[in-house]
Amino acid sequence: FRLALIQLHVSALKSDNLQRACGLVREASAKGAKVVALPECFNSPYGTQYFKEYAEKIPGESTQKLSEVARECSIYLIGGRSIPEEDGGKLYNTCTVFGPDGAMLAKHRKVHLFDINIPGKIQFKESETLSPGNSFSMFDTPYCKVGLGICYDIRFAEMAQVYGQKGCQLLIYPGAFNLTTGPAHWELLQRGRAVDNQVYVATVSPARDEKASYVAWGHSTVVNPWGEVIAKAGAEETVIYTDIDLKKLAEIRQQIPILSQKRCDLYGIEMKK
Repeated sequence: FRLALIQLHVSALKSDNLQRACGLVREASAKGAKVVALPECFNSPYGTQYFKEYAEKIPGESTQKLSEVARECSIYLIGGRSIPEEDGGKLYNTCTVFGPDGAMLAKHRKVHLFDINIPGKIQFKESETLSPGNSFSMFDTPYCKVGLGICYDIRFAEMAQVYGQKGCQLLIYPGAFNLTTGPAHWELLQRGRAVDNQVYVATVSPARDEKASYVAWGHSTVVNPWGEVIAKAGAEETVIYTDIDLKKLAEIRQQIPILSQKRCDLYGIEMKK
């Protein structure tokens, strides 16, 4: 099946972001994409100072638009993180997924919050305004089962391993790595998660905006289970496409059967919630 990743240029105007995102979703559908993903924070600037201002309930204005365009195009739509979700007085970094009938299939709240300090380069603390999610998020399609993470979640190998154990063959991480961590780790982490679990891994970033307070790396990418990069964007707004070949995935797992060779008598990873 064809996967499309929409690397959107994000402005401070929510209505414009949402309109352009829906337009690009329609374009991707017209080109044969059956699963379409939007980037992290596609509907608001990324930064702790913006989260409360742009927050919405779910369902709300933005998720309603995503539901409508998924139904109109008859696709599976991964809504990146449209905006921060407000629920019970708390804010969450949340990704919603809609099916071809417009129904919401999954809602993933970012499990690992981005709190880092690299002296002289970048300091960021999502936990100043956001609360963490506490669950894994998977959804089924006629093609395969898909596991969800958001940005910093990709650094935690155990999460991807659980998804693999649960039968996921594609992991999608809407993300917004920066100009420090992006060139160092963005592709490396994707290839690692793909090879470790013999799955396809897709990451979808906002386009780079050098004038923004937080500058995203861009380079939305798809990696196959062999660890090869099979599609990759640059820094600009674009839509990239790739065909997810589940037959190739099955062949790789047969040739190198690590999933059946794990020594579960010596070690293990488990999902607690």
